[in-house]
Amino acid sequence: MNSVQGLLAASVISIQNSCFIYPACQNCFSRLILDSRRFNCLKCGCTGEAKDASYRYRLSLKIADTNDLFDITVFGSCLDPFFGVTAENLQRYIQDFNQLSGETSTESSARALVQAVETCFIGKRFIFGV
Repeated sequence: MNSVQGLLAASVISIQNSCFIYPACQNCFSRLILDSRRFNCLKCGCTGEAKDASYRYRLSLKIADTNDLFDITVFGSCLDPFFGVTAENLQRYIQDFNQLSGETSTESSARALVQAVETCFIGKRFIFGV
């Protein structure tokens, strides 16, 4: 990986993923494998109870500056100010909403979240650290 770091001012063209939160290993930040009771990290071998899994943001974007298009992924707590809560709290809110609404499908809440994220990001200009 190139160690050169810089800033890129660019506009968001599209959101590339519809799942913005993932269960993350507390040791290596890799995606956890969850079942109903346990979690397992395939990268470092960390295990635990599913209820204790932590969550992180992962937002994949297509962005454009004045000359080029880029695919980038933004991870972690730098997205907290945009969502207004930590990924862990947002995951809890989504679970609580789905439980309270009584819906067996989580499609409507997922669709509403995607629409909100698209409204907040698409067409807006940001400075990205790369």
